[in-house]
Amino acid sequence: MSPIRSATVAALASAVLATTLTACQFGTDDQDDSPIVIAADLELSGAAATVGRAYQRALELKVEQLNSSGALNGRRVELRVKDNRSDASESLRNINDFSGDSQVSAIIMGGCNECAVGAVSTIDERRVPTVALASAGAITSPVAQRRYVFKLAPNAPDNAAALTTELQRSRVREVGVLHSDDDYGREGLAALRSALDKVGIDVQRAETVRATDTDVTRQVAALAEDEPDALVLWTPAEQASLAAVAAQEARYEGSLYLDASAAGDLFLGTAARATERATLVFTQTMVIDDVIATTPAKAARRQWFQDYTARFGGYHGSSSFAADAVQLIADAAVRSGGEPGQVNRDGIRDVLETSQLDGLSGPIRMTPDNHSGLMPQALTTLVARNGRWRLAS
Repeated sequence: MSPIRSATVAALASAVLATTLTACQFGTDDQDDSPIVIAADLELSGAAATVGRAYQRALELKVEQLNSSGALNGRRVELRVKDNRSDASESLRNINDFSGDSQVSAIIMGGCNECAVGAVSTIDERRVPTVALASAGAITSPVAQRRYVFKLAPNAPDNAAALTTELQRSRVREVGVLHSDDDYGREGLAALRSALDKVGIDVQRAETVRATDTDVTRQVAALAEDEPDALVLWTPAEQASLAAVAAQEARYEGSLYLDASAAGDLFLGTAARATERATLVFTQTMVIDDVIATTPAKAARRQWFQDYTARFGGYHGSSSFAADAVQLIADAAVRSGGEPGQVNRDGIRDVLETSQLDGLSGPIRMTPDNHSGLMPQALTTLVARNGRWRLAS
């Protein structure tokens, strides 16, 4: 049996156990062998293309693994991908197209916060279950107005709490913050201020960065001028790398702390020297090769890391969110019931709303009151050492 096949069977077994999926639920009469069509609206060009392409690779690999496993009761997953060009208007057109296609069971949206927030009303109106990989809290809250929208990404309050713990442990008293100029960045700054204020850490100054910025020298220089004990980078990975290099060039001597949105490739490339000893809050999957696989879930995460790395020559931290989104939707489609050959979107939504999974990203729990499934326990502390991320000791 191939590594991919064996890993998939193990991961599916864990997922099936976690969601209490049993063979008797399927029945043997009129078995449904229709495809489970998952549409994906991704940033394959434009400012967010790097992470968008990582999501696409992860989706394709996970679909391949599921289809080769035979674990979907005779059904197969089909993936249909459209490029939103990192543009909210194009993304909304894609969502309208997908929701109008009666074969589509559910949609996965990429990491564009503006795209996901801008589409929530349309998604609910069209009643198409959607899992977003973006982080903004407004994607899934308030739940009453987002019944068909779910989210798989670290949450700002959880990230802020984890960063605050690390800053307090290092006896940091003052910080400067560079944050993205979008819903998630502003939400993050508010959560960070609140968490830091409780432990007496002062935010001296905050600067913003746009997704299209390729030069953050001015913002970082302004932050470094106040000589805070640490800089918190609450930005996408590309801007975080630029900021680390800019801080080094400005001869900033304090520490760097990165929010989960800054997680990108495992290896830090040209920013390796500038990020040495930087701290990142993210999921364990990013450094699962540092972890002893003592549970089936950890073994599945390690195998996913190895499979992705073997296929693509490196690892991207956010890939596991995309893979978990496919797993959740496929499980929900199988469990949703309805007439064979007919897409039951309402049933898929209902199953998603109570899904529980020890996923590749960590523990995931959806409830009717909380459609943002990644648990705080999924987050851990990573440190940049010798050009790559490592588990903090």
